[in-house]
Amino acid sequence: MIRVFNKFRKDDDGAVTVDWVVLTAAVVALAAAAYSAIETGTDDLSTRIQTELNEVTPDAGGSGGGGGGGGGDGTQ
Repeated sequence: MIRVFNKFRKDDDGAVTVDWVVLTAAVVALAAAAYSAIETGTDDLSTRIQTELNEVTPDAGGSGGGGGGGGGDGTQ
């Protein structure tokens, strides 16, 4: 019985599998945490962009600004 116990204690065939399971679980947990942080930041950014866009009033046209200069057909 003692020989069987000593043989069992020295046998480490399954130890690598356990290590990989633990490492894989850690990677999945870190990925979930990163996803959560990215999702929160993206939601906040999109809300701020929507707020800014809602505050902009479109120009009714005609007066000033923008448009980029001289017109014409490209010849000089």
